[in-house]
Amino acid sequence: MVIGLNEPTPIDQIVESCRRGEADGFRVLYEAYKDKVYSIALYFFHGDQAAASDASQQVFLKLMRGISKFRGESGFATWLYRMVVNTCMDSARREKPRLPVEMGGMRTPAGQEDVIAEGERAQSIQAALSELPPKLRVAVLLRYFEDLSYEEMAQAMGCSMGTVASRLNRGHKLLKKKLEGMQ
Repeated sequence: MVIGLNEPTPIDQIVESCRRGEADGFRVLYEAYKDKVYSIALYFFHGDQAAASDASQQVFLKLMRGISKFRGESGFATWLYRMVVNTCMDSARREKPRLPVEMGGMRTPAGQEDVIAEGERAQSIQAALSELPPKLRVAVLLRYFEDLSYEEMAQAMGCSMGTVASRLNRGHKLLKKKLEGMQ
């Protein structure tokens, strides 16, 4: 089936079913987006699974309560990412700074130096990313982990595309500085 310009897309139909209070619609949205929401929150909170889980739950509760506020001016995913960014930023403001939590320690058989080196490199990158200020970290996460365009990022972050570019540039510079010694 080809969707015409004025015909509702499948996501529009699902959102509309949510607006009507149909549990199946919410279940479909949850299943479609739970991993992405959790992933963004997990990286935002330096691998702290409890904080990421709490933030993810808050996002989906806000989604259930606020689905009527989605006007369709941006894509649903962009609107949802904005909710994730706001929830993470609000949580970070309320709580004390957390120490980075090591994510998914790799277990490798002895003698596989390349695999071990790659794991160490990934941990160094993760640690450097977790040290970025929240606004810069969110920009990097949305761009490189969620593969959003600058326009989608601007909508999700509630800022201009110029601000997105600036935050990414500053994030790149800080990451480069933190990772300089690593080869």
